[in-house]
Amino acid sequence: MASRARWSPTWVDLLGALALCLAAPMPHALAEPRIEWRLENPFRFFTDPKHTETHRATFEALSEEERRTPILGAERALSERHGTDGWAATMLDQTCWDPANNRHRCRSEPGYLHPRMHRLVATLGSVPDASRIDCTWLTAPRGERGTALTVPCDVAVKLEVPFPAGAEISVQIGGQTIARSEIRIEDVLIVGVGDSFGSGEGNPDVPVRFSRERAADYGDADKEPHLAGYPARMGAWKAIGDKSFIAANPRWVDQACHRSLYSHQLRVALQLAVENPQRAVTFVSFACSGAEIVRGLFLRYRGHEWVPSPPDLSQISAVAQEQCGNQEAPSFDLPEAYHMQGKVPDLQGGLVLRKCDAERARKIDLLLVSIGGNDIGFARLVANAVLADESVLRRLGGWIGQVHGYSEAERLLDVLDERYKALNRALHNVLHIPWKQSDRVVLVSYPALTLLDDGRSVCPDSRAGMTVAGDFALSEKKARDSMTAADRLDGIMRSTSRTHGWTYVGAHRSRFNGRSICAGWIENAVSTADDLRLPRRIDGEWQPYNPASYQPYASRQRWFRTPNDAFLTAHFHVSQSILQKALPTKTVNWFQVLLASLYSGAFHPTAEGQAAIADAVVVEARRILGRYAESSEGR
Repeated sequence: MASRARWSPTWVDLLGALALCLAAPMPHALAEPRIEWRLENPFRFFTDPKHTETHRATFEALSEEERRTPILGAERALSERHGTDGWAATMLDQTCWDPANNRHRCRSEPGYLHPRMHRLVATLGSVPDASRIDCTWLTAPRGERGTALTVPCDVAVKLEVPFPAGAEISVQIGGQTIARSEIRIEDVLIVGVGDSFGSGEGNPDVPVRFSRERAADYGDADKEPHLAGYPARMGAWKAIGDKSFIAANPRWVDQACHRSLYSHQLRVALQLAVENPQRAVTFVSFACSGAEIVRGLFLRYRGHEWVPSPPDLSQISAVAQEQCGNQEAPSFDLPEAYHMQGKVPDLQGGLVLRKCDAERARKIDLLLVSIGGNDIGFARLVANAVLADESVLRRLGGWIGQVHGYSEAERLLDVLDERYKALNRALHNVLHIPWKQSDRVVLVSYPALTLLDDGRSVCPDSRAGMTVAGDFALSEKKARDSMTAADRLDGIMRSTSRTHGWTYVGAHRSRFNGRSICAGWIENAVSTADDLRLPRRIDGEWQPYNPASYQPYASRQRWFRTPNDAFLTAHFHVSQSILQKALPTKTVNWFQVLLASLYSGAFHPTAEGQAAIADAVVVEARRILGRYAESSEGR
């Protein structure tokens, strides 16, 4: 192949060309060459830029109508392209989360929260015959000589710009500067804390896959209860709960906390990055399934699932440690500051938190908070609404917490204000969120679990979507009691936000009407995703469909995981030896069914539900960031 002829113009050539342009009659003036650029990887939590680019390209391809709810639109588009396991399975292993140390670290970049530079992709526009001319790109950090790179003018270049100082980027042809731009990167720190609704519970990054031929029985055929013909995992396991079986459990970004790439907290941060590729987003989250304000945010909580390296700090302390980067954040005692004169008794007796020095601490631009549900016993209220009165699980308790109704929740609601007040103090005093910028704290409301289309009626008595175990039976009356508690919780979250200056987000709640736990069709399902029944192998045939065909991230009418969904998506089990120590022998195998449905994220939003929440949050996030865009205060 013949080599391309290169033209390296001299200053005389450039003057001659300019004279010809001025002398010739032209209908339009030639545009001046300009530098166009974007960050190579604006969402820094993904270590591979191609993963961020996948989401950016998906966003760019959305229609005008879809862009009204861009995160939900993107989720649906991605689920169509990744129908079997979902899109997160392709990205899970390339993130800046280190599960062994419970810290945000990147293999390629040691200082995740304190970056030294950002890499951008730059092109030069409006250069005639750009493919035949060489351009020299010069990067000059403030007060430094910089580097030079010569390539054909039509070739995109990758340049490193120091952070936060920035650099001057210029382009020369024949030694003459034809374009220049001052570039200073905006890097936004978004932090997520809270509970299962913040972590993305119910949506593992790598879901369990099921065999097309194999079925599983729970219990012995000659003993009760005996549950036969259940979906069985793929793999070489020999018995339910054996080592090989447990090794194939679903995978999460953080296994202990069931934290997922599908969480609305991550999707908000990701959307802010892809819609403005000149803005870097640094995302940190410690949201953990089962967390409360006290046991989770203030006090260490080991998480939802046993792992070799459980969380070693409370969420507040973990965020403070991240703010300090590689430097250890010192611990300090706070014996009187947060128990609110004994109204939060669990914080009495020597509360110890980490705190980074204010001068060193990376400032938080947005703090996304999902907390309060477990403080009033969310799991207990749900259990009360969906467990039959004679349920064995009601008698066992412990595994999902005790079961209680509205009267018990009401006593917890009465003291919730004090817990939020303690949290507010910590966010300002420990995490250094300026008191005058309290709206950077975004408190996200919980969507209603059982509301029908009209927004008033609740799901009727039914076992639809709950046939995985005989213990489940949704009670309309008890569901209504739970809704009363949920409405009061939402009212407290609103008033708390007004009192402390936080940003309350609840616009998504009405979007869940008609997409509740009972939404969908049974006999006339249009897809396996909308079929509420659990497949069973009966007389050698799967009914109503083969579990290997189940797609956990397919679009569906309901935006909550039913117990049947959870069994088919996350399928959580523990080793038999653990259960044998805790339960009577005859209930061991049967109890695995309950774990596989309840501990797998039942009654939590699906990936679409999380995306719908994120769409409501991102509207407020844009507004907050826009308000402070012109000021460097608090950064």
